[in-house]
Amino acid sequence: MNALTHSFDPAEDNARDFRAALGRFGTGVTVVTCDAGDGPLGITANSFASVSLDPPLVLWSPAKSSTRYPFFMAADHFAIHVIGADQVDICQAFAREGNAFDQFPWNPCDKGVPLLHNCLSRFECTKTAEYDGGDHSIVVARVTKVTTRDGDPLLFYSGRYGGFSEPT
Repeated sequence: MNALTHSFDPAEDNARDFRAALGRFGTGVTVVTCDAGDGPLGITANSFASVSLDPPLVLWSPAKSSTRYPFFMAADHFAIHVIGADQVDICQAFAREGNAFDQFPWNPCDKGVPLLHNCLSRFECTKTAEYDGGDHSIVVARVTKVTTRDGDPLLFYSGRYGGFSEPT
């Protein structure tokens, strides 16, 4: 049995250690997109989760410190794209800049939301609620359309991208 090697109170100026501990939870990678009014906008996010099957609800949590934050909070409609292992370039591009659309195939839906092509799953959403979540907000949305394909997921763990492998 492994012993814990580092215990601390995350409220006492241990932000770096707390972030590292949270990074021990592996997640999928998404790119969230919206129409910012003057064009398409995207952001890479791993703060995505399913909420409910009936009704079909999901959530994501944008950081308040992001320059893209006000645009996403103002958007009533957005899309969440689950990124495949073969699409690491998409998540890296939107992590750096919000207007990387010229690098990838996409089209707007009838609500003007930019839809990236060929993602593992894409959820077209209408915002139903938002909540304060400390240095982030929690955005809950109803899924109005899903597009999906087979493929391997892109995963994020301890600050690195990787893939899935079966346990040995």
